[in-house]
Amino acid sequence: FFSSIDCCGHIDALAFTLLRCAPHLVPPPSSSPPPLSCCKSMASKVCREFAKVGRKIVCVGRNYAEHAKELGNALPEQPLLFLKPPSSFIQQGQAIEIPATCAELHHEVELGLVIGKKGRDIEMSQALDHIGGYALALDMTARSLQEAAKKKGQPWSVAKGYDTFCPVSSFIEKDLVPDPMEIRLWCKVNDKIRQDGNTRDMIFRIDYLVHYISTIFTLEPGDLILTGTPSGVGSVFPGDTVKVGLGAVCEMEFPVVARRRTK
Repeated sequence: FFSSIDCCGHIDALAFTLLRCAPHLVPPPSSSPPPLSCCKSMASKVCREFAKVGRKIVCVGRNYAEHAKELGNALPEQPLLFLKPPSSFIQQGQAIEIPATCAELHHEVELGLVIGKKGRDIEMSQALDHIGGYALALDMTARSLQEAAKKKGQPWSVAKGYDTFCPVSSFIEKDLVPDPMEIRLWCKVNDKIRQDGNTRDMIFRIDYLVHYISTIFTLEPGDLILTGTPSGVGSVFPGDTVKVGLGAVCEMEFPVVARRRTK
């Protein structure tokens, strides 16, 4: 019976029915905790399926000095955070959609951190232990809507949160990126290079980002942190193809289309 309960406390339907209708047939629970290997296996599965089960996407703005400068923004004194909804996830084989309300859609290639271990108020010295792996990501941004929101002092949720505005790769195992603070990020549009940067140029390092974000939001397995984009962002239009890469580890590409309203 208790093999029907996983290490996160989920119970299958048959076991639930037995527990409710025939409690006298249910053996007493074991006082032993679930095996550590079981919990690690579950966490690993959640990481691999982050784009399906992740609960939040925490994004860091202006984390590369040259990118801040190209948009005329001051450098932040602390990480500038915003959220994207999980409904904005897409993966290769799907298309980036430009909404009718968006006059200018920009590409922003980023390194994503997939959280593998729950944590709150995480110490910098332990931050990397909470990263289960990585992902290559695009933070698609309705720049025209973002600029209008900034002028009015409004949040960026609309500009950042449309469906298809967070294209991501599949999960990248941690050992494939031995030094996440020393890896190339690049973006091409129609085979012409637009962005070509390196994570070494981040203003706030990865360990500090995990620490800082965890003092605000509890980080949970499957959560994704987008760590900022290097300079070279620019517009895309229907018919374009966006291709991005993370060192020699990962590449992905997406067609760009005009969004059609769902009937």
